[in-house]
Amino acid sequence: MEKELLDFAAAKVDEMLAAGSASAATKAAAQAWKDAVAAGQDAEAATNALMDAVSEHQTSIVSLLGFIQSEAGKQVFGDAAEGMLAHEQERKDKGAKWCDCAACRPCHELLAKFGREEPDLYL
Repeated sequence: MEKELLDFAAAKVDEMLAAGSASAATKAAAQAWKDAVAAGQDAEAATNALMDAVSEHQTSIVSLLGFIQSEAGKQVFGDAAEGMLAHEQERKDKGAKWCDCAACRPCHELLAKFGREEPDLYL
């Protein structure tokens, strides 16, 4: 794998690991990538495994909007729910397809960079 792509993947993995909103599965996949690369294993194979893992549990903007408006979402987001709803609805209206939280965004940027999905709209 080219150094530029490896560096890009490493930066996205670090973002996933640092994201408070990342699921345990996302963090495990990111850490497995980091461990494989550090051990000198095939970076391309590790990156493909990471992308396979994160693509299995993506949050669409439609699902995110539904969650924000739900009782559970209102409990999770509290007073911020209304602002989040407006932000995400604006993104959806402009063509966004995916959640843009600190965990999802690097996943989608990675998938787009490696041609696994179309780049999403980020405001």
